[in-house]
Amino acid sequence: MAKIAIIETGGKQYLVTQDTVLNVEKLPATVGKISFDKVLLIDDGKETKIGAPYISGAVVSAEHVAEGRNKTVTVIKYRQKSRYFKKRGHRQPFTKVRITALP
Repeated sequence: MAKIAIIETGGKQYLVTQDTVLNVEKLPATVGKISFDKVLLIDDGKETKIGAPYISGAVVSAEHVAEGRNKTVTVIKYRQKSRYFKKRGHRQPFTKVRITALP
């Protein structure tokens, strides 16, 4: 069985394995190596470590792949019979990372 870990970043939790590519909430301008130290769970197929809430000393390494923005989310506010209509769009920025090493 492959080694897996659950990390937390940007208020969300992600299940990752070696060479997983995922979009996370935009990280500060970092190009190159990134390390996630909020590791909630590690499983290597034989032993499972669960943090309370995090595993001390465990670090998941990743590399920066790209930055981008998601598809447009349209937000419409409307009140009938009062000529009130507002239409706004929002594109959430993200950072794409590739997991390089698990603890």
